[in-house]
Amino acid sequence: MKQNVIHTKFGEGIISGYVSIFLALVGFFAVFCFKFPEILTSPELRQIYTGEFMASLLTATIIASFFFALLSIILNPKKQLALTGLLISTATIIIGGFEVQGRAVNKTSWHLGLDWLLLDLLLMAFIFVPIEMVWPKKKGQSRFHEEWRTDLVYFVISHLFIQFFAVITQNPATFFFGWIGLSSIHTFVQNLSFLVELFIAFFVTDLFQYWVHRFFHSHNYFWRFHSIHHSTKNMDWLAGSRMHFIDIFITRAFAFIPLYVLGFSSITFNTYIIFMAIHAVLIHANTRINFGFLKYLIVTPQYHHWHHSVNPEYYGKNFATIFPFIDKLFGTYYLPGNSWPEGTGLDDAKYPKGYYKQLIYPFTKSPFGDVINTEETTKR
Repeated sequence: MKQNVIHTKFGEGIISGYVSIFLALVGFFAVFCFKFPEILTSPELRQIYTGEFMASLLTATIIASFFFALLSIILNPKKQLALTGLLISTATIIIGGFEVQGRAVNKTSWHLGLDWLLLDLLLMAFIFVPIEMVWPKKKGQSRFHEEWRTDLVYFVISHLFIQFFAVITQNPATFFFGWIGLSSIHTFVQNLSFLVELFIAFFVTDLFQYWVHRFFHSHNYFWRFHSIHHSTKNMDWLAGSRMHFIDIFITRAFAFIPLYVLGFSSITFNTYIIFMAIHAVLIHANTRINFGFLKYLIVTPQYHHWHHSVNPEYYGKNFATIFPFIDKLFGTYYLPGNSWPEGTGLDDAKYPKGYYKQLIYPFTKSPFGDVINTEETTKR
């Protein structure tokens, strides 16, 4: 069944209504992070933020939700959105939103990444929703297109189960290389200047990801899984999250190998993680910003949108995720001036709608309607 597409404009009170609901929901779930930190927050993030800071951020989020709800009431004759935001924020206060405090957290064997989900969702929305509204590439594309809920589910699951994805992607590297004495390599790398170390980290991970990415495109059976990422016709800040877990596992596992073997310093590793978290969202975003000469040095939305082109003539291009020169080295570079692809997605494939159906589908059938042989190759 086709979902309704919601179009929004400034000054109608609709955008402020949705912002109010969004902030209210973030605040509501954040309260549970304070109440059940052992199972809902990640130890790695707890080392970065403080309970006092997060409590202040929660207070600001609740107040901002009330502000946008009030703005929506003033601008929009229909009050449903504003009232929904007000009700959720009020519920957040009732369950202790203004009274939360950080505390010592007992170590547990497993946890969900609800704190990572809420923080990253808040940050990405804060950065990219305004960018897509002010500088959109597709001006007619709704922020609530027919598959935005599916992309949001991908985003939520990949963040909530951060521990699971971290374990399965790091274990291959530790299994195959953990027995090798790597301390001398780690010492050498960590004694390099920060910028040199960071460039090496970016380059080697991008090189590994390039070949894994190209492998997914060139082998039909694995293309089943990666093609889900290419199935979206609406490129936006959530589109990059649409990845099958097989795709996530293989890609991240190979990207982690050079990080593990070379043993980069904590600041370099964390800088890489933060950069990739933001950059992966940027290159899928619905924005026409072309970044001037920087687009020849680093992958931009224009560059990566060509990789997602619906036109078969441009298949097999732009596999790099950070440095375009890697594509140049291997003959897969394509960036025609200031031109953009006419469309994105896959016209020759049929996918079921929804996360869970797309999760199972590649194991049982080919989206392309043919019988797939693992030895077959493709020029996609």
